[in-house]
Amino acid sequence: MSDLVPDDTVIIIFGANGDLAKRKLLPALHHLWVEGLMPEQWRVIGDARSDVGDEEFRAFARAGVEEFGKGSYDPERWDEFAHNLSFVTTEFRVGNTSDLAAAVERAEAEIGGRPRRLVYLSTPPPTFGPLTQALGEAGLTERARVIYEKPFGLDHASFSELDELVRGCLDEEQIYRIDHFLGKESVQNILALRFANGMFEAMWNRNHIDHVQIDVPETLGIGARAGFYEKTGALRDMVVTHLFQVLSVVAMEPPSTLEQRPLIDEKQKVFESMRDLRAEDVVLGQYEGYREAEGVAADSQTDTFAALRLYIDNWRWDGVPFYLRTGKRMAASRQSVTLAFRRPPATMFRGVQRNGLERDHLTFELGGDGGVRFNFLAKQPGPTISLGRASMSFAYEQSFGSELIEAYERLLHDALMGDRTLFTRADGIGRTWEVVADILDHPPTVLPYAQESWGPQEALDLIRPRDWHLPCEDD
Repeated sequence: MSDLVPDDTVIIIFGANGDLAKRKLLPALHHLWVEGLMPEQWRVIGDARSDVGDEEFRAFARAGVEEFGKGSYDPERWDEFAHNLSFVTTEFRVGNTSDLAAAVERAEAEIGGRPRRLVYLSTPPPTFGPLTQALGEAGLTERARVIYEKPFGLDHASFSELDELVRGCLDEEQIYRIDHFLGKESVQNILALRFANGMFEAMWNRNHIDHVQIDVPETLGIGARAGFYEKTGALRDMVVTHLFQVLSVVAMEPPSTLEQRPLIDEKQKVFESMRDLRAEDVVLGQYEGYREAEGVAADSQTDTFAALRLYIDNWRWDGVPFYLRTGKRMAASRQSVTLAFRRPPATMFRGVQRNGLERDHLTFELGGDGGVRFNFLAKQPGPTISLGRASMSFAYEQSFGSELIEAYERLLHDALMGDRTLFTRADGIGRTWEVVADILDHPPTVLPYAQESWGPQEALDLIRPRDWHLPCEDD
């Protein structure tokens, strides 16, 4: 058996008829199966309160694979995959666990032996505690690994309460707190570029870098997620989770190895060094028209936009500002990290014409096909010296001739294999909630901004005299 083939497993997905399951989880499992990376024997049991039969669930999965499965759908093989899918309609909770427990028992009997269990909680954060308690009551935590979607808690108090509850039912090695940004090849490439190439690590510090930007604007609105979004908002949903995790990868010290404990230990040191946010460091916004969406309160103060300035108080990054921005219904969609370098002494080129590049910078594109672009100044052709912008770029598909593995595919496979390297750890999550605690307790005014804009003017002012690095600047 290949070292990449997991042990036989029964997979339980709570919220299996939801958007995440359709767009990400079921297509990811299907693609892993196509690539021979699923267990030899496996079953998927979907669970939700909705009245869904097995065939309806299989049709739902097929629609997801056809639309979001990157061309992996093969009608001639579909029945072979779909045979392993089933659905249980139940409100799974303490005192009402028998239907799902019986379905798991039947699936395990079909597989034979003592297969592992992988549980995915694709449900709102308030359900994590009750579902975990019900899993314990039903005896389904035995031989189980449990994946928790983000955010893990909604503030430090709720995180601590949830963490205590979960640890009362599961050993730490069974707990997989997912942040799909960590599964992106392009995020892992930051580590490769830094630590596998001698020229980059030497300049990856306050002596050479003026500031860092982590930018994740989105053109989409909240869709049908008002019930979730009204309880979270951009700061909780995106910044404390995705953007802080990416920041830890950018800012970490070299780990002794790329194994689980050394890697997570170095990320934790970054979190511990992050300065707690103050009101003057944060701009929150809400796009015009948000309150008109179904399920949104007429006087909602939920933030759909967040921009912040953050400092890391350690030797490497002392005095270097990190600017983070994310928002809904913005002018463009992008996921990028930009390192802007300090200007060199200007005496040599004083009076020389410069064509539009404020400072040289290195940009990692985390979305789409992923890649790296280095923008710099070079001499323009001609009899006199004038400087023009130039760039060098790397793209995965052009360089390696293959598609990136999708983040959920990587993380689901890691969970099936029992590899927690790219999952988050409780002490790190707890510290990130501490960083934003004062903002959550005393939030700044939520400012309106026009749809298809770059957010409130105050976010542009936050970064002055610098500017946000926009997608059009790389064209």
